[in-house]
Amino acid sequence: MVTVTFIDPSGKPHEVEAADGDTLMEAAITHEIPGIIGHCGGMCSCGTCHCYVAADWQARLLPPEAPELDTLTHVLDREPRSRLGCQIRLGDALDGLVVTVPQRQRRP
Repeated sequence: MVTVTFIDPSGKPHEVEAADGDTLMEAAITHEIPGIIGHCGGMCSCGTCHCYVAADWQARLLPPEAPELDTLTHVLDREPRSRLGCQIRLGDALDGLVVTVPQRQRRP
């Protein structure tokens, strides 16, 4: 199991346990994290799993590939630390990951 802390738009932390190999989006949906919608089901096409990865975790992630970068051009309130939760696969190296959910998500 992998522990992930989601900071919801109100600032409240939600610490959850996710299965090794799940995506960040799957963990958020499973645990009903406020603000993560995951409308496309992880197809990297809607951007409704947009989140901000804490600065000290960014170097541990694989860099975003072209489809994710393209989808990120359409999210609201994009920042340099913006990522799509559907593109982050959880494992031991990400145990303790902290992400913040944006104030709003784009509706597809």
